[in-house]
Amino acid sequence: MKYLFINSVAGFGSTGRIAADQCRELTAQGHRCVLAYGRNKVGCDDIDTVRIGSSLEIAAHVARNRLLDDQGFGSRRGTRKFLDWVREYDPDVIWLHNLHGYYLNVGMLFAYLRVCGKRILWTLHDCWSFTGHCAYFDFAGCQAWKTGCRDCPQKGAYPKSSLLDGSRRNYERKKALFTGIPDLTLVVPSHWLEKRVRESFLKEYPVRVVYNTVNREVFRPTPGGFRSRYGLEGKKMILGVASVWDERKGLGDFLELRKLLDSRYAIVLVGLNRNQIRGLPNGILGLPRTDSVRDLAEIYTAADVYVNPSTEETFGMTTLEARCCGTEAVVYRDTACEEIVAGFGGVAVPRGAEHLRRAIAVLLKEETP
Repeated sequence: MKYLFINSVAGFGSTGRIAADQCRELTAQGHRCVLAYGRNKVGCDDIDTVRIGSSLEIAAHVARNRLLDDQGFGSRRGTRKFLDWVREYDPDVIWLHNLHGYYLNVGMLFAYLRVCGKRILWTLHDCWSFTGHCAYFDFAGCQAWKTGCRDCPQKGAYPKSSLLDGSRRNYERKKALFTGIPDLTLVVPSHWLEKRVRESFLKEYPVRVVYNTVNREVFRPTPGGFRSRYGLEGKKMILGVASVWDERKGLGDFLELRKLLDSRYAIVLVGLNRNQIRGLPNGILGLPRTDSVRDLAEIYTAADVYVNPSTEETFGMTTLEARCCGTEAVVYRDTACEEIVAGFGGVAVPRGAEHLRRAIAVLLKEETP
């Protein structure tokens, strides 16, 4: 069979690695696969890829969204050319992943999907598909997505709009576009996300819960010189990893946790930007994002405890990657990450830095449960 995967990135970040690994697995089974992407491509020389649009068109899409708040409705030229290619490739199965990311016109794509007669799978990695603006809403405590978005409290969050609030319009457009598609099945990585999908306008579709997997040949105990390179010998190393750090990811909780830990501990945060690194207090080592999965496995292995204080993960790939590298993990309750530690080991605690500290102490056998 011929498969077409569509994602914002290829081999880059968690969703890019997931889509690329799916291509590899199906290709090994004898299928033909192509991964279409819009932005970055890393480590995909072994699979067939096709780019949607161009960097210039992405920049124009970003600028348009800043003014009009209509993520997913730019990139007409690149999408038109891509759909011409899709018709020529003529896949049997179209497997969607992240459609946001300023690279694709979802109106044009779904107009094609509605009449193409193909089997369609759509893996949801966040909540963008059924909101009028945001990719996550729990941190903001917003429930408008259940009945119809308007007056978005996260207009300034990704996908950021600096002028208009298009949440009401976007909600109605997405609802009209994304519903009523023949032979479409949704795939979600957690029961946490499944529950929210079943409360959204996408509830008409069958939903399969399939936990994400990681490449165990890469994410496994990987000794290296990370501690010696950064002067962390003899320290109890607490690790956090994210593609982008913000309050939703728990950066503030790490800053509070640092105040509760003595000098025997070192916190290492991977994925920070330059300004965030410059603003860190003593006792927290900040590093930029790495695209090397080998380096990441080494960092996971070097840590004593992996902490994921994110409040809005739909799965939490970094937590699973850390566990596969043999590192203990602490996450928050009532998040998708709780499902990971339930299945793969670790501790889920109530939210707050003191709860994190206590769990770390128990895992390191410094306190009793």
